[in-house]
Amino acid sequence: MDTTALRAAYEHLLDVAASPDLGEAADGGWNADQLLAHLLSVDAAIAAVALGVVAGSRPTFDNRVSLDRSNLARIVAEHVDRAALIGSVRRTADILCDVTDELSDADAQVLVPSFLISNDVVALDQPLTLESLIDGLAADHVPRHSQQLLELRVAV
Repeated sequence: MDTTALRAAYEHLLDVAASPDLGEAADGGWNADQLLAHLLSVDAAIAAVALGVVAGSRPTFDNRVSLDRSNLARIVAEHVDRAALIGSVRRTADILCDVTDELSDADAQVLVPSFLISNDVVALDQPLTLESLIDGLAADHVPRHSQQLLELRVAV
């Protein structure tokens, strides 16, 4: 699989995340650290799914753990500051992309039972190909969170 778009989406997101002027969400939503923890959790889970497919198991993907505020707080607390958190997100995204680069065409077409919640609503409850699951990160997930980070910029 080609990870050019996913790597570019992450470069943009991580550039935005490094901005020193990120405040709190006006609507009570996630702050920058929580968004980054969410991304780290999602990427690690999808990398684990991809490796499971390569190993011959038939893993599932469920994003609920990456939405759990206590899990996000745990991930944030494991980092001394945002720069450290950004570094972890970068490494996890790189691992995901490196694994994805090595997937065979057959692996990419394996159906992964997937359960996704977005804004407290079930967004998906059906199998997706591993390729679609990963491509969704580049096409929607990472850009959407980049936009959320941009919206956290404090007017000076």
